[in-house]
Amino acid sequence: MKVGVVGNPRYRDLRGLLAQLAAAAPAKGLALYGEAALDGQWPSPVPPLDGAVPLDLLITFGGDGTLLRGARLPVARDVPILGVNLGRVGFLTTATPETLAAALTAVAGGTYELEERRALESVIVGRTGDARPASIALNDVVVHKAGVARVIGLRVLLDEDEIGRYSADGIIVATPTGSTAYSLSAGGPVVVPGVDALVVTAICPHTLAVRPIVVPGSATVTLELVPPFTDEALVSSDGQVATTLQHDDRVRVRRAETCVRLIRIGKEGFFTRMRRKLQWGDLTDRERR
Repeated sequence: MKVGVVGNPRYRDLRGLLAQLAAAAPAKGLALYGEAALDGQWPSPVPPLDGAVPLDLLITFGGDGTLLRGARLPVARDVPILGVNLGRVGFLTTATPETLAAALTAVAGGTYELEERRALESVIVGRTGDARPASIALNDVVVHKAGVARVIGLRVLLDEDEIGRYSADGIIVATPTGSTAYSLSAGGPVVVPGVDALVVTAICPHTLAVRPIVVPGSATVTLELVPPFTDEALVSSDGQVATTLQHDDRVRVRRAETCVRLIRIGKEGFFTRMRRKLQWGDLTDRERR
């Protein structure tokens, strides 16, 4: 089994975990390939993760951000991803440093579940109709202001039907996976994975008449900059890859053709994970009277 490995070198536990992985790999039939950022972290060098070898599995060491970054790699398309959480929340991950050995056993033996998560693709269309693709996103695509603290104007369309014109800090287009991320912080709803939908959430809208909207997953959401507040706008994917927008650009967001496949080990379901990691509905600090 050919296994790609990505990780965040800022975590001090990473070197020891890579040593544990390297020691366990031969007995479990795992051939390891590491990204360049991990050079020097391994007990001995491993072949580079450069796309030349088709992968059977991707392991990410870090938080949700590391998993999101790994999921966007071209070599990870349609490849099962085992996320090992070294961060604080790790909502998308399934393993921890303490459960890494058991997770590797489950992966080698095929005793795990797969969750297929829909991703987004975005295209920036200029005034002359020229299109340049942005990045794939698992959580969300966001058009937002940059620079000084001021609102931007955005016209939002669902397919060719105009939803409205917004004055806001930005607009989030989120997948069900991303509904528990930035969109949730901006007041959006939680959408259970598997629901075929997208969420359109305004960031700090300058009106009380704007609320998040849940739209069909098959729809195309277009975000169009509207004068006069169009300066210093950006489009970002998963909060990690950003591109500057021109004043007459439009951003078209739709469901990507490929899925991100997350490995789940054990019987913990979505709502159990929400209660444990997001403290959803936690009333334990209230005393009964």
